[in-house]
Amino acid sequence: MRINSLIMSLTVVGAMAMPLLYAAPAQAQASRTWVSGVGDDVNPCSRTAPCKTWAGAISKTAPGGEIDALDPAGYGAVTITKAITLDGGGGQVASTLVAGTNGIVVQAGANDIVIIRNIRINGISQSGNPGINGIRFLAGKGLIVDNCDIFGFSTNGVDVSNATSGAFLNVTNTRIENVGNAGVVLEPSGSPVATVDNVRVFGSKFGVAVGNATKMVLSRSVLSNASTAGVNADPGSTIILDANVITFSTSAINGATQSFDNNRLAGNVGNGTTPTNISATVTNPMGMDGR
Repeated sequence: MRINSLIMSLTVVGAMAMPLLYAAPAQAQASRTWVSGVGDDVNPCSRTAPCKTWAGAISKTAPGGEIDALDPAGYGAVTITKAITLDGGGGQVASTLVAGTNGIVVQAGANDIVIIRNIRINGISQSGNPGINGIRFLAGKGLIVDNCDIFGFSTNGVDVSNATSGAFLNVTNTRIENVGNAGVVLEPSGSPVATVDNVRVFGSKFGVAVGNATKMVLSRSVLSNASTAGVNADPGSTIILDANVITFSTSAINGATQSFDNNRLAGNVGNGTTPTNISATVTNPMGMDGR
């Protein structure tokens, strides 16, 4: 009888304990999360309970999702390992402030596209321990940088060291100032392609630079005060120039480039290498009128 009672008691206790054996499922990642200067990274990063940093929000954001800044604040350095958008919002100062390291590192999957928009990235060059690169693109299919300010880094504003075949970079409406080497540089093998449009680069060694058979289209941009060259193309690499202004640099252009013959060079110590002129007229191989 005592044995039966004991068995019944253990059965009841076991039944009561069963729910405890099933842990609550992990919170699903949201397609849109939020950060705020008064947030906390223990929060779920929702609109009403935002996180405090990009790094805190990224683990709670689904691949392909977006992290938005709610207010002016510093949101810290971050390494991005998946397709995602960081958006600092318009008309406010959403910044990443770093010393002795990179501001934003993109090390994503082979098919991932990362978008960085409306962010100020500050390497605090006067600190004695400045940041290294504003944005470093190490892996991923594509990186889009739009409407950003990048300044005060010891090396590059945007550094592409991504050897992924077919990788691309698109930098638009961005200002890069006071960096030690280049505003935008492509240096890996693997032939990545970059489009740099409406970008201002001031006070660097090179405005833009390409190497190792990389390719860049540079359009509607201003490169000024480069201590070595506004545009630098290593042998085997390609830069196509369209409607740019290159001024007050030691040399306007170093290396072989191609031009639509609509660029303006002024105030440089020397204009450097004369680009190869290419026609702005594209012949349709099908003989159609393009409409």
